[in-house]
Amino acid sequence: MRITDIFNATSTHSYNTSQKPFTNSTLTYDNKHNTIETTIQCVGPSYNQSCLFRNLYYFNTQFIILTIKGRYLPPYSVRHDAFSFWPLILEKREFANYSDLETFVRMIADPKIIPSVTVYFSQLWHYSIGHALFDGLYPAYVALIRFSPRHLNPFRILADIDICDSCWSEDIYSRFAGLGLLKKIVLDKMSKDRWFVFDEIIMGSGRLCQRCTQPHLQLPGGVELDASRLFRDRMYQQHGVSHPIIRQKSSSEHRTSGDLLRAYIIDNKRFTDNDRQLLHDVVNELNNYTNFYLNKTMNMSTKLEWPLINVSYIYYDQVKVKNLSHIEINMTRFDSRIPQYELIDNNFVAQLKLVRQIDIHISGPGTGQMYQTFLSDGSVTINLGGIRPSESESKKKGYTSYLEQYLTSGAPYIKGLYYPINERLKGIKKDEVIKLIRQAGQLILQGFSLPVNPR
Repeated sequence: MRITDIFNATSTHSYNTSQKPFTNSTLTYDNKHNTIETTIQCVGPSYNQSCLFRNLYYFNTQFIILTIKGRYLPPYSVRHDAFSFWPLILEKREFANYSDLETFVRMIADPKIIPSVTVYFSQLWHYSIGHALFDGLYPAYVALIRFSPRHLNPFRILADIDICDSCWSEDIYSRFAGLGLLKKIVLDKMSKDRWFVFDEIIMGSGRLCQRCTQPHLQLPGGVELDASRLFRDRMYQQHGVSHPIIRQKSSSEHRTSGDLLRAYIIDNKRFTDNDRQLLHDVVNELNNYTNFYLNKTMNMSTKLEWPLINVSYIYYDQVKVKNLSHIEINMTRFDSRIPQYELIDNNFVAQLKLVRQIDIHISGPGTGQMYQTFLSDGSVTINLGGIRPSESESKKKGYTSYLEQYLTSGAPYIKGLYYPINERLKGIKKDEVIKLIRQAGQLILQGFSLPVNPR
């Protein structure tokens, strides 16, 4: 059979040729397995499965498996986002023998190789940093961890995301991965009548997201795969931020009983104006106590009734990086991005530097709680809860909700405290918040055990 016959037979997805094999071929995308045929390795149950595909091809917006007729391929069932009801269907094309497959790949497809490891996921609402991090990036990283040690090396992200001019999460994706971000919408356009092949691509992260409730009520993989810690550590590393202090057995490690602890109340869209005023009263009362003792002459024998805690109220959108626009660096026509990209920070870096120094983290449900995973070992997060439905409705019909408690139980290096569930419907009370913050300070300095028992 001639080469043109193979080309004309592509629509049947079955190939046969008498061409001799390329005995001197160097076309071996999968060097470890010395093959250009697609291979599949999967882990996890079918409802929560991740798969590693070697030599997975892409043509006209479709993933395509190229294999030999009769070759066994393990069953796979991958969902590439948290809202997929059905697994992704991959097209399969079979060849009579390996020689036919190699002839097709070399002489007809001639694909562009996408080297190294790529992780594929879809993401809704990536304009929201909470969803972007823990419904998209985190579950994809957990899928990567399942194929250790690839999670320790640079990789590429292939993301099925909407066009967005203001989604700074895309820069986080790119920096976190190390090999950059490839948008599927771009790949789809480039793949029209053009073949690509992924050296290695991992997909299957749909049921590993923060919205995906697990039987153990923890962030998927957070404890059993140590994924929360690995995710945190890589986030700091890839953004060029020094790692938080490591504490292995107790929250009191590298601390003394007289240390000044730092607490931050994170503004939350669910706070009412009255809530905000009460929380500012909390800040003033605790800081007045702390400043009173800091201004006194104290000795080692002085026994304080409460830990010294400095409290701040912050809005994350006001935490900005230093503006370096005054430094002018000219681009050349060969620069694919601004030359100083690796040396400048984004606002997320400024936020990480803030989170790194937090001892006591306080906020309500939602995005305000999402950064708790990035807290240092031996920190405490306080969830003030919220009322569902919204505050505007009758409280008699409402109930207390905390939402992100599974993030806390899925991070064994932090401890969680919660506003009393039966009191929350009465609104946030100053004395109750002060009590929680002081309790958190005592727990930290007295030394709670690490790792924390999620129960």
